[in-house]
Amino acid sequence: MSESIIFSSTDLDKKTIYEELCLQIDALIAPDHDLIASLANISAILKEVFQHHWVGFYRVKNNQLILGPFQGPLACTSIAFGKGVCGTVWKEKETIVVDDVHQFPGHIACSSLSNAEIVVPVKDAQGDVQLVLDVDSVHFNAFDKEDKAGLEKISDIISKYYFS
Repeated sequence: MSESIIFSSTDLDKKTIYEELCLQIDALIAPDHDLIASLANISAILKEVFQHHWVGFYRVKNNQLILGPFQGPLACTSIAFGKGVCGTVWKEKETIVVDDVHQFPGHIACSSLSNAEIVVPVKDAQGDVQLVLDVDSVHFNAFDKEDKAGLEKISDIISKYYFS
């Protein structure tokens, strides 16, 4: 296993960065690896490459979202179904991009420094959410269609190995 992420060039657009990351993440989390270890590495990769404020996962457990592996400051340890951005993604089973978290009804402020957020569901073969991938930025309007597509591809890779 490589100890660093390697890109084909230092001058890549975001779409290409995600494409190259997905290839490396796919290789990194081959089926013989532990889910928690893989989620920890994915969190570290995304935080390092994109310099986000917070990157991590919440696991569906006992009818709540429970904090999983993450990179960044302290976080909320549990989130109820349908609450905040993460709980809403769990309920709706769809990615949500929030340009200004302060305008999102019921936003849960785990960090007062977060201003934008993207949350992506990780679903099993039946379409049930098993995890959510949560990424926060200190910048407003930080996430776009390339982030959505790239993070959803990472979600698909996780699903393929752990929830199919």
